[in-house]
Formats: sequence, C-alpha cells, structure tokens
Amino acid sequence: MDYAAGLLAQNRLLTDLLREADLSMPVPTCPGWDLTQLMRHVGRFDRWAAVMVRTRALEVLDPRTIEGGKPPANRGGALAWLQESPRLLLEAVAVDPDVPVWTFIGPRPARWWVRRRMHEAMIHRVDAALALGVGHPLEAAFAADGISEWLGLLAARPGAAILPDGATVHLHATDEGLGIQGEWAIRGGADGIGWEHAHEKGDVAVRGTAADLLLALLRRIPGGDGRLEVLGEQERWTSWLANTSF
Repeated sequence: MDYAAGLLAQNRLLTDLLREADLSMPVPTCPGWDLTQLMRHVGRFDRWAAVMVRTRALEVLDPRTIEGGKPPANRGGALAWLQESPRLLLEAVAVDPDVPVWTFIGPRPARWWVRRRMHEAMIHRVDAALALGVGHPLEAAFAADGISEWLGLLAARPGAAILPDGATVHLHATDEGLGIQGEWAIRGGADGIGWEHAHEKGDVAVRGTAADLLLALLRRIPGGDGRLEVLGEQERWTSWLANTSF
C-alpha cells in the first residue's frame, strides 16, 4: 500500500472540503472543535511528525513549539499551509525511512509516521464531511488497513484492560476482494490484547463493510448502527468500545 500517495490524497480531499466551507462550523465527531481547529490539528501534527523525523528525536517534542505550527489567518494561506504540511513529513522521511524515531508506541522507523498520518488525515477528512453533511467514501483496502493499524496501536498498550483474559472479538469486513486481510481475530490476555488476520469464532462477531467497521471502532458511527451486524455476546462489543479510547 502506497501510504505516501494515500496521505497526499487524503490531505487533498480534506482541503477540497474546506475550500468553501464555513470554518466556524462545529465538528460533532470531535467535540469542542470547529473546522478551523480540525484543520489546524491535522496540519500541525504533520509538521510535528516531520520535525521529529528530521531531528531523529527519540523523546516526544511539544507540538506547540513547532515552527510554523499555526496556519495563516487568511483562508488561502491556511489551505496552502495545510497542503504543504504532509509534504514536509514525506521529505523528512525520504532522507532515511528506517531511522528510529519517537512514536506513541516506542521507537519505530521514520516511515511509521507516514502510515499513521495517512490514517489520521483520512478519519479527520470523514469528520469534516460529517460536519458538512456530505459523502465520505472510503476505499475498502485503506479502511481495512486502518483497522489493522488501530489494532496495532491498541495491542502496543501493555496491560491495557481492553478485554478480559481469554475473551475474543471477531471483526469481519464484508467487502469483496479483501480476503483474510478483511478479518481480525482479537484475544484478551493478561498483558493486553493480541490479534491476527484469521477466520474464527469469537465471543462476539461484528460484520460490516471495512469502512463501517473502522468508523465504529473510532466512534464515528454508533456501535449499534444498523449498518453493522453484531452476533453473539453484545455486551462484549459494547465493553470493547468503552475500553478503547486512545
């Protein structure tokens, strides 16, 4: 999967949504934010990641200290700033994609940030679309990868009380063509969760398109949304959602 191209594409889609929008409009899926704050968040954290990669930081940097971390006050300048932000990250990563840098889950190769920022841009593009009441199509392969990336972040949280030891959740994307990459078997353990791509029975199984599964996992649609089919122990799914804020 070309995460660099995906990052630029998601940034472009977000920019297009904001071009004529009322930027003071609230974003319901990001409580307390309006579209200006959403734009600032996406651009600033692309630039923050770029600085950490460029300086090979092994400790977290304060995003408030990043030079150029705020967009210009005028719309044209702000949109240009937003579009430039992921390019700065890609330029920094291109110097040495494998150099270890700080991440939320411990040191990882610099290229880790491209995938992370692509999925961040994708979900915030959805947030903007939902705020504006317009469509927000997601490609199945990118949505499925977003699920895998999210589970990887959760699994890296040692000791997180997400699922009881031995409890299981199965996610099944109904899109054609994903194959085993569209199924996730998740197990609770004493030290957190583990997961793999597998077709097996769980305490609860949740079926839907990869896009709808991703949006439910990230609380952009309710866990009981009619687009999802929940089979088995419903409370296990409810508990999962309650325990997986990040």
